[in-house]
Amino acid sequence: MLPSVLRCARPVSTSLALTRPLAHFRPHMDPDPSRPVERAIRTKLTNSLKPGHLEVHNESHMHAVPPGSESHFRVLVVSSQFEGLPLIQRHRLVNEALKEELSSCVHALAIQAKTPEQWGSNPALAKSPPCMGGSKGDHTMEKKLKAGRE
Repeated sequence: MLPSVLRCARPVSTSLALTRPLAHFRPHMDPDPSRPVERAIRTKLTNSLKPGHLEVHNESHMHAVPPGSESHFRVLVVSSQFEGLPLIQRHRLVNEALKEELSSCVHALAIQAKTPEQWGSNPALAKSPPCMGGSKGDHTMEKKLKAGRE
């Protein structure tokens, strides 16, 4: 797992954009070219699900990964293709579109898959809970990350 996380890392200087509040997020803007995984997620979901609304949030900074990582994401996909489908089937469609990323760089993907009608009645993005597990409690993690970079 650690080598794939490091493979998805980018320089620290560009990770500051991840801390901006959602109020400043513009889903229609072009993805930052320094975020290749985020760009791939956005492109693949757009091409496969033709969403009326799409949000892709890199939440890696909330976890114990190297600065600049692209390993933890939250997506909100609003698509008419979800009409009549149970939630599990909607998630399967998202997972199928992102199977390459999920088998390599992406460690965690939180999915909100809504129909246009659901989005119209509740246009909200769920908030992720704080990271409680994994390496957050591992006091040797810094040493492991350093070893992984060498």
